[in-house]
Amino acid sequence: MENVLKPDLNSPQVQQILRALEGMQFGTVQVTVHNAQITQIERVEKHRFPLESNKPAIKLASQS
Repeated sequence: MENVLKPDLNSPQVQQILRALEGMQFGTVQVTVHNAQITQIERVEKHRFPLESNKPAIKLASQS
């Protein structure tokens, strides 16, 4: 293996990954590496709402 990813913990890329994780309760942070360099960071956050059994379901406009 010629190219090995050895990021500096103080590098802007690593700091961006840490910022992407801040405050996240549910979701994913995906890091894309190309030629041993971080090229892209994606954050997908999920918001989960508890089901309330005593409320009727919301009818969508397309469900007339």
